[in-house]
Order: sequence, then C-alpha cells, then structure tokens
Amino acid sequence: MEKTVEKNTAILKIQWLAGAILAFSVIAAVLITSFEIAMYSDFGIYQKEYEKYDVLSELDMTMEDAMYVTHEMMAYLRGDRETLSVVTTVEGKEQDFFNEQDRFHMGEVRDLFIGGMNIRTGACIAAVLCLVFLLASRADIKRVITRSYQAALGISAAAAAFIGIAAVIDFNAVFVKFHHIFFDNDLWIFDPATDYMIRMLPEGLFYDFVIRIGGIFLGLLGILLVFSLIPGRFSKKKKND
Repeated sequence: MEKTVEKNTAILKIQWLAGAILAFSVIAAVLITSFEIAMYSDFGIYQKEYEKYDVLSELDMTMEDAMYVTHEMMAYLRGDRETLSVVTTVEGKEQDFFNEQDRFHMGEVRDLFIGGMNIRTGACIAAVLCLVFLLASRADIKRVITRSYQAALGISAAAAAFIGIAAVIDFNAVFVKFHHIFFDNDLWIFDPATDYMIRMLPEGLFYDFVIRIGGIFLGLLGILLVFSLIPGRFSKKKKND
C-alpha cells in the first residue's frame, strides 16, 4: 500500500513537471513566433519607420531602393539567400549597400534568427511529447495544463514587464546589454559616417520593433490565458447546474 502511494506521488510529480515543461515550451514558441510576425508579416511597417526617422535623406535613396534592400536583408536573415550583397543606388552611386563589417555582423544575427527557429521547433516537439506523456499517464489534463500554464505565464509576464520597464527607462542600456550577451565582439558598433546599414536602422527603429514584438507576444499570451480559463468555467457551471 505504502509503495503504491509513493509510486502515485512520484508519477504525480512527473506529471506536474511535464506540465511545466509543456507550458514554458509553448511560451517560448509564442515568443519566437512574435518576433517572426513583427518582422515579417507586414513590410509596410519598415516603410513607415523609414519615413518616421527620415532615413532616406540620410542615405540619399529612394523608398523603392530602400525597400528592395530591406526585403533582401530580411530574406538573408531567414536563410533564404546565401550572401548579403545588394547592389543599389545610394548616395547617388550604384554600389553594394553592405560592407564587410555589415556582412560579418548580420551573419551572426542570422545565426541567432535560425537558432531561434530551431528552438521553436524543439519547443513544439517538447510540448507534444509532454502532452503525450500526460495523456498516457492519465493525468488530470485540465488541471495540470491549466495551472502549469498560468504559473508559467505569471513568471514570463513578470520577466517581460521587467525588461519592458528597463527598455522604457533606458533603451540604449538594454540594447547594449543585449549585444554584450549575444555577441563576443564589438563589430556590432557601426560608424554612421561610413556604414549605410546603421543609417537605415537607427536605434529608434529597434525600440519601436521591441514595442511591437512585446505587444504581439502579450496579445498571444492573453489569448492562451483565456483558453486556459475556459475549463475552469465549465467545471463551475456544471457544479452549479
């Protein structure tokens, strides 16, 4: 009898662990998807940003050429083209928009992008495996998944709020810290006098995209939160009936 109780307790703990892994895997996948939606779903946002920060005057380019460079650059970051070399008219001359430092740094950024996509795939696989285990072990799916997600959501929301407040207070400090964490060199520091890319992508543009990504991320988490509350509503309704 005692061994049976211990066995059931151990299984229950594993079920809750599986629930937590499932919940955080879903949130990780949602975060990476939020990046993708923000950066790839509507290229019109780039045009608005270029107009907002008057980058065309800084580069002496037409909007058509700037958007051509943008499409090619974003295709490169997803791994859809091999090299980052885009010949266009900038400062009145037909030339490659990107220099060697641009190519090196954007190569590292592409590694992050593709790594993020791989993490999302891994997170989805982990979530499915955890769900299969919960079903196979006859866990209380509604209770385990709902509570695990809500707990994971609370932790994730607190972390997002911390980063968001820090970004609002001093975005430059957060921006620099991010680069120090993910890059082991200073080749992400560009000179506007010689580098076209930094003129096209001013810091304000990155700030706007962080806000956009955060909004999409929180919106998707909110939708999932609503779905997580539905089972509890139905249970209460059945009890009242």
